[in-house]
Parts: sequence; structure tokens; C-alpha cells
Amino acid sequence: MGEEQQVIVVGAGPTGLLNALGLAQQGVVVTVIERAPGLQDSPRAIVYHWATLDGLARLDLLDDASRAGFLKQDYAYRVHKTGEIIEYGLKALDGKVRHPYNLHLGQGALAQVILRRLETFENVRVLWDHEVTAVAQDSEGVVVTVRAAGGDKVLRAEWLVGADGAGSKIRGETRLGFDGMTWPERFVATNVRFPDNRPGWAQSTFYVDDVYGAIIAKIDESGEHGLWRYTYMEDDALPAESAAERLPGFLANVFGEDAGKGTELVAISPYRMHQRSASSYRAGRVLLAGDAAHATNPAGGLGLTMGLFDSYVLNEALGAVVQGRADETVLDVYAEARRRAFLEKASPRAAANKRLLFHSSDPVKLDQDLEVFRRMSRDREFAAERLYFTKTLETPSLLAV
Repeated sequence: MGEEQQVIVVGAGPTGLLNALGLAQQGVVVTVIERAPGLQDSPRAIVYHWATLDGLARLDLLDDASRAGFLKQDYAYRVHKTGEIIEYGLKALDGKVRHPYNLHLGQGALAQVILRRLETFENVRVLWDHEVTAVAQDSEGVVVTVRAAGGDKVLRAEWLVGADGAGSKIRGETRLGFDGMTWPERFVATNVRFPDNRPGWAQSTFYVDDVYGAIIAKIDESGEHGLWRYTYMEDDALPAESAAERLPGFLANVFGEDAGKGTELVAISPYRMHQRSASSYRAGRVLLAGDAAHATNPAGGLGLTMGLFDSYVLNEALGAVVQGRADETVLDVYAEARRRAFLEKASPRAAANKRLLFHSSDPVKLDQDLEVFRRMSRDREFAAERLYFTKTLETPSLLAV
């Protein structure tokens, strides 16, 4: 492919790669710019809600992603102080939706699945080790200056998609605000090999406690000692570089003093948590998607869920605009709809999830909050109604007549 591209996508995480793939499938010429030398695999998203799987299927990725990971239906809440276990799952959705299960797959593994598919298209290229240093635009397109090993390059395209994470250079270059707040605590996401034979632990478990709260989800089915995501919270005043030294204490209080037996820390990633949204998801010929547009704490797995839903509707609409099948005002509809979905639905739910899991010091309030899940465990129709929430985060096709 030559130097001319119709769309530049900045960021080679799942959100950026999904937009590139959706555009490529429509015949759009795309260049992906990524400052890292290759795909990143630090502990981040791991569970993809059932409602996002329809979009993966439309992009012909679901079968490959399912083979790389696994599908499951079970959930549980466990309360540290009382020992109560509330089990429920997605079986209530059986017969009601096309894909009544979640996909468990590391974010880096999902990106690899998408990249393998992208590499089959001649109208896409990925420029690794290229860092955006400046963005300018006019009525005809966008000019992007990048720093690479061979020196600076200048690339031009009709449109640019910024999918370069919460610290987005693209958002900064377009002078869009990132309004909201940063939580005072630190989250620590770890990949840990655990024995899989502990009774009563669901493959997605929310461990409720104001000290030892955690989100525990299985990543793969690799035998007796599977790989699990164990994400917990700690005081941000503690040194991040010694987080691994404190992990055994958390595990011992959750699983018992023998928790260290057969346990191996594979990866650890301490990070700050935010509830923030860009002031707009469109600035002229620049569109934002994923964490570049909005950032949330990970309780409930709504971060990449929103990035996927952004991507499904954006790539379809942008492809139509590039090819003259839709007016560019459809991109304003994208920007407004996705921002509203984050601010009105995803962010409040993620904040409520965080309060329940990690700030449950009032036993009366906790008992009231848990009653919703107790009812879900015994009332199939109520469970289906509650589980349908993630579907409401989706924006239907903007091209539908």
C-alpha cells in the first residue's frame, strides 16, 4: 500500500484495531499508528459481556476469539465478612438473546486475534514504533506528524480516529477537555496462576469487602493451574513498585494461609482509576473512541465494553462517510450518542459497582445492595431484566433507514 490513506487510526489496542478492521472490510484505505513496538499485554480487560459478542460476530471475529479464549455463564458474589455466596449466571438469557454467555479472553489476546485478521487486508498497514507528535486539520483532512526511527514523517488522511488510551495525545492535540475525577485509590491488576480446584469459586467472582475486595476472573483453561485475573484496590500513597510484595497478604486473607501453594504471579499492573469523559468525541475531522474518549474504573468490566460499542457504530458510520454513502453529520450523532451512553449509563454503573465491592463498610446498606443479586439467583425473569443492562450501552446502527 502506498503513502495515501483515507483514514488514520492512532492506537493499536482492541478499539483501534477493531475500527481499522471494520473500515478495511468496507474497502477503506487505513493506516494504524502505534507508538509501541508491538501489541501490549499488560493486565487490563478480560471479560467481554454477552451484549458485545453480536458485534464481534458481525466483524467475523467471534469464532476466532472464542477459540482463543472460552465462553461461560456463571457469576458469584462472595462477602468476606459473612462468608455469604450468591450465585447467579447468564442462563436466564438462554432463548432470549443470540449469545447468552460472556467471553473470557485477555485484552492482548483479543488484539492479536484482530491483528491476524487485519493482516489479510492489503488496504491496511500498521506502523509500529511510530509516535504522534502533532495533529493539524483543515476542511479537507488531517495532517499527522509522527516520530519514528528513521526521523519524522508527515501523514495525511481525510479522517483520524483517536484510540490511543486515557492519556490520548490525539485528544490533547485537539484541545478537548477530559472532565471528571480521579479516584484516590490505586487498582492493582494481576495475572496469577491459581489451583482451579477450590470449591465454590465461580469463573467470575466479585469479592465484597472494604479492605480485601477484589474482582476475580478466569483467563484461560490451561489445566489444573489456570490463569486468573485478580484485581484489588490499595491506598495510592503506598509505593506502586512494591505492590507485588503486598499481594500475598491479600491472597491469604481471601483464600486462606495456604494460598501461596501452587500460586504464581505472572504479571502485575498498578494503575490510577478515573471517571472521565472528553468534552466531545468529535473535533472536526478527528473522532475519539475507547479510553481516549472516556475512562472508567474497571468494576463490572465496562471500560472495553464501551470501547467495543464505540467501534461497532463508528467504523460503520465513518466508512459510509468516506465512501459518500452518508453525510458527515452522522459522526455528530455518533459523538453525542456515545458520550451520553457513557455519562448517563456506564460511568454511574461502574461507580456504583466500585462502591459495592470496595467500600461496603455499612452492613445495613450492603445487605440492601446484595438483595438485588439474591433475587437474581432465584428469579429468572428478574435476572434477565437486570442482565440486559449491558445491551442498553450499545448504540444501534446510525445508517439504519
